[in-house]
Amino acid sequence: MGTDTRPRISIITPNFNMAGYLSQTIDSVIPNLQVGDEYILIDGGSTDGSVNVIRAYEPWLTAWVSEPDRGHADAIAKGFARATGDILCWINSGDLLLPGALDAARLALTDSGADLIFGDDLYVDEDGRVIFFSRGYVSDLKNAMLYGGWTPLQDACFWTRALYHRVGGINPDLKQAVDYDLFLRMAMQGTARYVPLTFSVFRRHG
Repeated sequence: MGTDTRPRISIITPNFNMAGYLSQTIDSVIPNLQVGDEYILIDGGSTDGSVNVIRAYEPWLTAWVSEPDRGHADAIAKGFARATGDILCWINSGDLLLPGALDAARLALTDSGADLIFGDDLYVDEDGRVIFFSRGYVSDLKNAMLYGGWTPLQDACFWTRALYHRVGGINPDLKQAVDYDLFLRMAMQGTARYVPLTFSVFRRHG
């Protein structure tokens, strides 16, 4: 009997009072999961019914928690602290993974030999209408971030757990530029590659 040698992916969703969109996010992630992948949901102590939504999906979740935290970065850090996959990513509550996104990312990271890949996404409004296509291309991620203040599309980024730990992980104390800080440190210490694929959907909302 053969052994599945595919890299395992751990995906984190932070949530706080986003019950209106949470089920859509979860519904986009679950069909992407393969055997061995992990889906961890970190709720910040929501009071809007989010916990009821989470409980409905409990059989498909690797782990979840609902408790007060210090903010967005702290929630994500808590999720990654539980992750054991070879590849990491996060999708915010309200955003969506497109069908096949995780398998495409798994293959792209393996084939490229990169530590971090970044791609494209779609922007939608509160009602799910596509506003525009966002191309995430730059030829040199490190220089684009250092000298251009550019940040890759967070929902279309995937990286190795080894790189994440090598840079010390996400800074749970940050209140702004959380993704910029993490991706800059990873771009400076690892190999980053652009992949011309649309992985995800970013939702603009109030």
